[in-house]
Amino acid sequence: MTFSDLNLLKNIQLALTEEGYTAPTPIQQQAIPIILEGTDLVGCAQTGTGKTAAFAIPILNQLHRIVGSSQKRKYIRALIVTPTRELAIQIGESFDTYGKYTNMRQITLFGGVSQVPQVDQLKKGVDILIATPGRLLDLHKQGFVDLDHLHTLVLDEADQMLDMGFINDVKKIIKLTPTNRQTLLFSATMPIAIRELADSFLTQPKYVSVTPISSTAETVKQKVYFVGKEDKRKLLYHLIRNENLSNLLVFTRTKHGADNVVKALKKNGVTAEAIHGDKSQSARQRVLESFKKNEIGVLVATDIAARGIDIENLPYVLNFDLPNVPETYVHRIGRTGRAGNGGISISFCGKDEETYWKDIQKLIRVSVKVIEDHPYPWKNEEKVPEAEVKKDFRNTSKNKNSRKSDASKKNKKRWY
Repeated sequence: MTFSDLNLLKNIQLALTEEGYTAPTPIQQQAIPIILEGTDLVGCAQTGTGKTAAFAIPILNQLHRIVGSSQKRKYIRALIVTPTRELAIQIGESFDTYGKYTNMRQITLFGGVSQVPQVDQLKKGVDILIATPGRLLDLHKQGFVDLDHLHTLVLDEADQMLDMGFINDVKKIIKLTPTNRQTLLFSATMPIAIRELADSFLTQPKYVSVTPISSTAETVKQKVYFVGKEDKRKLLYHLIRNENLSNLLVFTRTKHGADNVVKALKKNGVTAEAIHGDKSQSARQRVLESFKKNEIGVLVATDIAARGIDIENLPYVLNFDLPNVPETYVHRIGRTGRAGNGGISISFCGKDEETYWKDIQKLIRVSVKVIEDHPYPWKNEEKVPEAEVKKDFRNTSKNKNSRKSDASKKNKKRWY
């Protein structure tokens, strides 16, 4: 199948052709025809599957037909609600790209910046509104957002909105929209709360699910280092210098941890910056743009801040801290190896994270390469679960004994 088989308007086809789009991804193949029919939809698809285009393209196609070029006053016809600023910006850029030959006008709303420019744009009229829940409800309360003419509502990354405590805000937003709207819900996972939300607010939706959350891209080479917790920063610096890692995205579990890693790297001459919830929106965007331009060698991020990062040809992702939710591991390493490109995923596993690693292994069912030849392995009393990592899940053989660490390393001076 090609995009020309989807019965799209010529001006949208032209924009897609210029972007090099030829064949739709599986989520696009399934979702676009359903959305064009006007049917409600629940889509389950992980990051990197082309989910944004799956709803942006048909929405633009529908609205261009409905609104027409003669409309003088613009009303909000499509609303996309998403949990983070980065995701909102990314979605807005996608609508600009796919709709550059249409007369659609869109705006992206998020907090952390002045509302004045956003209000000025709303007063001029927009067709498509992309927003985070808090700023959307705030501007609606002030009377600047009118959803009475809404045609399509999209709830994007619904599972993350649930995790971030936005579920009540989402319910409030839904109540502000017309009952005869078309509703599209997209989520990387389908917990019970998301299914209940879909059952409550969608009308006879069709379900589309592609690339199960347990799967990792075959184009991503995965490695794991079993390293002492106190030695992680030393190992990170060791790999950056000896493996010549650059354009590296590093994940930490906490904001404080991200700042500490950046501080340690800078002390050793590595260009690094962090993005997380405590950073201002302007600071986060500035850092992200610098990283995309290779002006920053290492970007350290928490999961919430990184969910909206979309960087073409990102070569390396490194899990400095393993996530305690196995699915998050899949989301993280999905930042590399996108669109058929290759990538490398590196994970550090401390003794205190052994359970997390076993849970990740059970989910992904992939034999991850264990790198034993490094200077900071677990200590003598810490057994590396080598066989646990490499064994087939039907095999009940016991773990092999890990090699002993070099005791002399205990006396080495810390580099940070």
